Amino acid sequence: MNRTDFLKTLAGSTFAVEALTEQTFAGSSFAINAEMAPFKQAPLPYDFGALEPSIDKMTMEIHYGKHHATYVKNLNDAVKGTEFEKKSLDEIIKSIGKAPAAIRNNGGGHWNHTFFWEVMGPKKSAAPTGAVADAINGQFGSLDKFKEEFAKAATTRFGSGWAWLVAKDGKLAVGSTPNQDNPLMDISELKGTPILGLDVWEHAYYLHYQNKRPDYIKAFWDVVNWEKVAENMKKA
Repeated sequence: MNRTDFLKTLAGSTFAVEALTEQTFAGSSFAINAEMAPFKQAPLPYDFGALEPSIDKMTMEIHYGKHHATYVKNLNDAVKGTEFEKKSLDEIIKSIGKAPAAIRNNGGGHWNHTFFWEVMGPKKSAAPTGAVADAINGQFGSLDKFKEEFAKAATTRFGSGWAWLVAKDGKLAVGSTPNQDNPLMDISELKGTPILGLDVWEHAYYLHYQNKRPDYIKAFWDVVNWEKVAENMKKA
């Protein structure tokens, strides 16, 4: 090997080592930054296809893997270097009126979706029992009447938003909020502790139901995790 070939080989090896080193450190930095981020997306408590046919697998993959994940990433970016970086998500949500729009939108998106995944699950029972059933019957007259009122709130929410069942002052109430707002926020017209919630943004149902939001709302009842609803009510 002559001097020219030797230098070419050396240059190529150096470039490869530098490139590998950059990739390695970049990957490590990304992993460390993600691990150190104040807000993280919890694992989905069931398989993506577990809610079919009410909610299809592809919608769940996109909804959880893209939409919710983006809210978490954007929230971490928005709080970086601010007073909100050291606060819990609940603390931020309850005083959201003091936060910039990016924190309000993405913080609400993260909180709402985390709550949403938990109040659904593979079909276990078609109706609530115990204290939840008693509270619903006492407040609305019957489970069917409650479903009608909830469906009305979900259907009449113009554009994007959420429908909620909340507990406040020992009573239950139904209502809705726009965008990624929720009843815990100080700026929300609907106040209370969320017991049950339904995402009525189009991305939550459009792949399977297209523009038929009422069909999506009706199918939702087949995947409500009433045990979790009972737990939420007990805490409230």
